[in-house]
Amino acid sequence: MSPPAVRRRYLASSPFNNQPPEPAIENFRLQDRVSHDVYGLGRVVGVEEGIAVTVDFGSRQERLTSPYPKLFKL
Repeated sequence: MSPPAVRRRYLASSPFNNQPPEPAIENFRLQDRVSHDVYGLGRVVGVEEGIAVTVDFGSRQERLTSPYPKLFKL
């Protein structure tokens, strides 16, 4: 039989207790060239500040909401 697990002390000043910072939300402007993991290359044709962007991918237009994890500015 193994001994009971020891509970570690919580140190408020420890650098390992910090929450990871929230990722910065990318800001897009009209006519920015972008790449999307699913839809490919496109151009921003509409911007709703902090809410969504509309991107023209050539064969289709998509409205993508914030945050934009699969959308990258070129």
